[in-house]
Amino acid sequence: MATPEAVIEIGSTGVRLLVAEFTADKKRNILDRAEMPVSLGRDVFTAGVISRETQSQCLNILLHYKEQLAGWGITPEQTTIIATSAFRESKNKDPVMDKILIATGFRIKVIDGIEENRLMYLAVADRLNEEDAKLRSEDTVILEVGGGSTEMMLMKKGKMAGAHSFRLGTVRLEAKMRSQSESLSDIQRYLEEYTNNTKGSLESELNISQVKQFIAVGADATLAAINAGKPISTFLWSIDREDFENFVDELQEYSIDECVARFKISYNDAQTLHVSLLIYKMFVHYTKVHTIIVPETNIRDGLIISKRETPGEELKAEFHQQIKASAMSLLRKYHGDEKHAERVREYCVKFYNHLKNEISLDERTLLLLEVSAILHDIGIFIRMDEHNLHSEYIIRHSEIFGITHTENVILATIARYHRGRQQPQDNEQFQILARSDRMTILKLTAILRIADALDRSHGKSFSDFTLRQQKDSMIIRTKGSKNVALEQVALSEKGDLFESVFGYKLILV
Repeated sequence: MATPEAVIEIGSTGVRLLVAEFTADKKRNILDRAEMPVSLGRDVFTAGVISRETQSQCLNILLHYKEQLAGWGITPEQTTIIATSAFRESKNKDPVMDKILIATGFRIKVIDGIEENRLMYLAVADRLNEEDAKLRSEDTVILEVGGGSTEMMLMKKGKMAGAHSFRLGTVRLEAKMRSQSESLSDIQRYLEEYTNNTKGSLESELNISQVKQFIAVGADATLAAINAGKPISTFLWSIDREDFENFVDELQEYSIDECVARFKISYNDAQTLHVSLLIYKMFVHYTKVHTIIVPETNIRDGLIISKRETPGEELKAEFHQQIKASAMSLLRKYHGDEKHAERVREYCVKFYNHLKNEISLDERTLLLLEVSAILHDIGIFIRMDEHNLHSEYIIRHSEIFGITHTENVILATIARYHRGRQQPQDNEQFQILARSDRMTILKLTAILRIADALDRSHGKSFSDFTLRQQKDSMIIRTKGSKNVALEQVALSEKGDLFESVFGYKLILV
């Protein structure tokens, strides 16, 4: 029997546990789950810190979960524990995490909004599986409303067009209502203004008004589906748009106590139900969808799936494609040269395949290399001169689906040094990075500089090339060459880092 996997999520409104195992045929069996409420969001979104009372509350819950997991033979070291927006924004998160580690042995990882998006995508894709082919054929919005943030993904015919994390959550807005004495109608007007402004910024990625499929994720969306929709399968519902909007409108007339009684939910959940469904409704309003799809899933399911020792190659390949599609969408937003980006990416892959056994590069590193190739020239949108610096800025301040914060820093640094005389090791900020990250940056920057040089003319000066090592040299032999004079000059200017990192002098013939 496979060893059970355990994950814990510390959210804005509760601490949640999930224990599952994977069968031989890769199906997931839920063995145990638990949820206990906390007031993290209310603390952080009003005072900016986690109060002593809430700290104690979290600690007691985690001690209880530790005992619960021991019954499954799972230790704190074997448990993945994540924290989302409330923890992320707390000014005292580091000492709180230290206290928890000392008292329980649980090591908390605070994840960013894009990581939440990644986990949500894994969960939704797994739940829909083959039951909804529309995900691959039609433009789709996937939306999850949480306590501290709203996570959105935009899919264009099955490919990632954009991923966003908005500081728009139920607890955050509920705290705003209490602190500023605002009514639900005031919050509704605020949401209308917010979503209208958001719609405008999203149109460059996907024509929201033409979206035909809307997938709503989260406990509140599931509640609406159970009460106003119809089941498609065990964990999948659909709701007619009109029925959903009527349900939300009717709900606004119910008091919190009436919500508790009618829907058999906790008082804490009832407090934020009105705001949550209003957010879903506001985003639905800007689409042409007739039906809303609601899968019963969450980021804990995504986290369990991500912990699989051997994820399916098909799923992994699809996920990597979604990441590259998200990067290409970002390039398109800034009117980048897509043909040049694609050629440079292809050249990078060729160098990677030639060098991977010699320099210990893995698949994830290859993915980062491909994304850096797609985005290296994105800064030209601002100005051609020193565009590498502008590329660094845009990447560092952009959200790329499936890319962690650390990886984003790596990508931005590679973009900065893909041209020019300066090299990463000349920068003091580079020196404070972890050694493994520094080596990744050096290797990928060295390859990208060469790949970019080989398309210096931006006109495909040759049809293909081969690579061959000869003592301390690497011969690049072109096929179907026109005139590679520009590429030879560029190679002489940009080959120094490659020679320094890999030990090969490059010769283009």
